[in-house]
Amino acid sequence: MTASTDDKLGFAPESDAPLSYMARTRDYYLAIGYDTPYRWAHYTSAPFQPLRKPLAQSRVTLVTTAAPYDPARGDQGPGAPYNGGAKFYAVYDGDTSAKHDLRISHIAYDRTHTSATDSGTWFPLPQLIRLARDGRIGAIGPRFFGAPTNRSQRVTMATDAPDILARCRADAIDAVVLVPNCPVCHQTVTLVARHLEANGVATVVMGCAKDIVEHAAAPRFLFSDFPLGNSAGKPHDSASQAFTLELALRVLESAPAARTTVQSPLQWSDDHSWKRDYSNPAMLAPDELARRRAEFDAQKAAARGVRETLT
Repeated sequence: MTASTDDKLGFAPESDAPLSYMARTRDYYLAIGYDTPYRWAHYTSAPFQPLRKPLAQSRVTLVTTAAPYDPARGDQGPGAPYNGGAKFYAVYDGDTSAKHDLRISHIAYDRTHTSATDSGTWFPLPQLIRLARDGRIGAIGPRFFGAPTNRSQRVTMATDAPDILARCRADAIDAVVLVPNCPVCHQTVTLVARHLEANGVATVVMGCAKDIVEHAAAPRFLFSDFPLGNSAGKPHDSASQAFTLELALRVLESAPAARTTVQSPLQWSDDHSWKRDYSNPAMLAPDELARRRAEFDAQKAAARGVRETLT
């Protein structure tokens, strides 16, 4: 069918479909010289824990893959290059009654089409506080939790997910909202969500990488078709952020069974070129691919140094 026929029928353009991050990242790493494709976590069923009490009586918290800002760890500001030195390797927690400066320079969000100038797009604690004040949720847990972006599914499932579960139990948490940023982040929080649900804690993942979350079979998933780094709404758009969190809570309340996905009706823009651009080797010249390989190797070495310092 031609484009003009599509227009007459009211069809959406072919570019307006969720980006396949698993295929894109596989092609990208092959193009820069890594010839062993990453194997993504894959399940065809999921645990499911219905809410044990109405949301207005429930204690809710957040799980994030953002990192606390540390000025000793290099550039972590808006638009900063990928910074492996800012990674963290163990679960951390933060006081939900305090203000926090969490950043995403350590992960592969979309640096071309979003600038990381508004933490409300990846850390919806202010929105959650507002909902607790309004009575939409019963209470916010005393702590939120940071989940390491770990390529090792074994470490996530055997170490990090049980750690987060223990902290949730200590805080009497009824439900958890998990907010990823990069492709691997989406896998990480899905594995954590599965562990929490299998152990009696209801969850919802808010994310932008539909294929990764569904491949790993999240119990509940709110999909926003936005560039990575904007799982909690559009930057500097409080209405978008409020709507996105409210929709996630509705999924948390009303999902009828495991593997429920709901797509947000919000659009990033009428221009879908960001889906073409993200880590697309077809858009990169050979010298740029070589430069990125060298940069990636350097960042891996920096991250290894941080990990060795912390262990």
